[in-house]
Amino acid sequence: MDKRLANRLAVASLSIGLAAPGAAQALDASIEGIEGDPADNLETYLDGLDADDYSPQRLEAEVRRLAAESLRVYGYYEPTFEIRFDDPDAPEEVTIRVDPGEPVRIERLDFGLAGGAAEDAPFQDAIDAYPQQEGEVLLHAPFDALRSQLSGLALERGYFDWRFTERRMEIRPWAHSARLSLALDSGERYRFGPVHFQGQHIETERLQALAPFHEGKPYLAADVATFNQRLGQTEWFGSVSVRPLLDAGIGQLALPPAPIGFLNELDVEGLPATAPPDPRLSATALAAVATLEAPAVPEVPIEVSVTPADRHQFEVGLGFATDVGPRLRFSWDQPWVNRYGHSLKHDLYLSGPEQQFSGVYDMPLDDPRRDSYRLQYGLLNKENEDTQTLEASVEFGRRWQFDNAWEQIVYLRTTYEDFTQADESNQVLLVYPGVRWTRTRSRNPTFPRWGDRQQISVQYSSEAWGSDAEFLRMDADSQWIRSLGDDYRFVGRIGAGSIVTDDFTNVPPSLRFFAGGDSSVRGYGYESLAPENADGELVGGEQRLVGSVEAQRRLTGAWWLASFVDTGDAFTDWWPEELNTSAGLGVRWISPVGPIRFDVAHPFDSDDSYRIHFAIGPEF
Repeated sequence: MDKRLANRLAVASLSIGLAAPGAAQALDASIEGIEGDPADNLETYLDGLDADDYSPQRLEAEVRRLAAESLRVYGYYEPTFEIRFDDPDAPEEVTIRVDPGEPVRIERLDFGLAGGAAEDAPFQDAIDAYPQQEGEVLLHAPFDALRSQLSGLALERGYFDWRFTERRMEIRPWAHSARLSLALDSGERYRFGPVHFQGQHIETERLQALAPFHEGKPYLAADVATFNQRLGQTEWFGSVSVRPLLDAGIGQLALPPAPIGFLNELDVEGLPATAPPDPRLSATALAAVATLEAPAVPEVPIEVSVTPADRHQFEVGLGFATDVGPRLRFSWDQPWVNRYGHSLKHDLYLSGPEQQFSGVYDMPLDDPRRDSYRLQYGLLNKENEDTQTLEASVEFGRRWQFDNAWEQIVYLRTTYEDFTQADESNQVLLVYPGVRWTRTRSRNPTFPRWGDRQQISVQYSSEAWGSDAEFLRMDADSQWIRSLGDDYRFVGRIGAGSIVTDDFTNVPPSLRFFAGGDSSVRGYGYESLAPENADGELVGGEQRLVGSVEAQRRLTGAWWLASFVDTGDAFTDWWPEELNTSAGLGVRWISPVGPIRFDVAHPFDSDDSYRIHFAIGPEF
């Protein structure tokens, strides 16, 4: 019984011992006499101070020490404190009345540069931007920040032999003065050395062309990061690592110690002794010899390690929209098909009104991110409203990506289309050149709070080179997304198009204009707005004009309420006599699979009282 009682007491004692530290509370501090940053810093220094860890005398001494340290960084080196505890034996609060005294002021600033940094503008700019002048109250933070900035610039700009020859903050509390000295000797600036590739499956010359630097150019860390980013943007690689070989000196040429190997670790007892091996040069010795004749300009080799991306990539997408109903997309991408970095993409799209198979063969040029030749092909079958068409097309073009994010494609397209539009049936072969400009910018592509998209295209077909129709077709669309604070979002759209021709009957449905639907004029059916024949069947328009304004407000979390007004039509003569207009309300939910949009729109120029629109997927 006594033994059991002893065990229980031991457990209880251990529990009390373990619980006691958790019950301790930090000492609350009240600061008087000073305010602003010095007072806040003093509170920060005392934060977490546990009175239970100190005796009353030690506690007061610790408070004085921490308070004095906290004020030095603001130039107060001789403060006096009046300290009062609420309970001398078990204090929980402390009141500190501070007399900061006369502050230390800057008597002299002495900053200097030597080596290559003396002629490198960013270093002098950092010194010129020092926020304090002689005669001002000393603050420690700017001096520490300048020291960090100069050392950071040295590493970023390739001064790998840098050192501070002077780094002093001389404080004279009795004279209330301080002398700050900081001198950086950067040494020579390193230059880019040769680039070594490991694991590449693409021609080295193509990869080298992506580098924003050349051998002999002054080193810049940003160039290394840009090179890494560009290699990743090609989509040729599963992983990319670009790093400078700062330790790749002459010491790497030294012969390593020769390993014995398990085959030589045999029992050789009794065999005659062999002569010792010839001495080998160590890495240290060889590096020391190399310093006798060091190169005039040091250089940094760059090592690029890559692994190939999966050669075959598959993706399946499911969606639904009231325009087309359920839809399925299956894509098969080959990001590289040969050592030149050519790529091939196949896409199969299936929905009620449309079935399409298309592909793109991309042949990159000097800069694969920006310049390439493209061969595109496609088969399309479409049955919607009064349109039935079977289309086959081949397009060859040249693509440019500009620094302003605009993309330009100049192409020659051949299309064969067998169609019936209302009471017209025809088969046409078109050969026409075109140019297309596009730009898409967004922040958070899934549900952007800011973004815009523009597309402009011009196409011309002539019977002079064998086309069955002669026309000039122009089309443009623009969409903007802007936000006001965190809870308001605005979306605007406008689009216009025009066909100039004297032979509209030979222009196939794929090039005619229609309006209406989820992404056009809500409240009306998909591509249900267009000129009609005498029987009321859609024949398509030679002109198009649509626009939309939408305001959204966050309800809670990922739920948004939207209100909108849409207007537009496809018509024959410019300008239309009237446009079809609708207005409505909608809900947006940012789901894990992408934004879901649900709209109820009332058309003002239709017998329908309302129409529901539902879609899944990003707006761009």
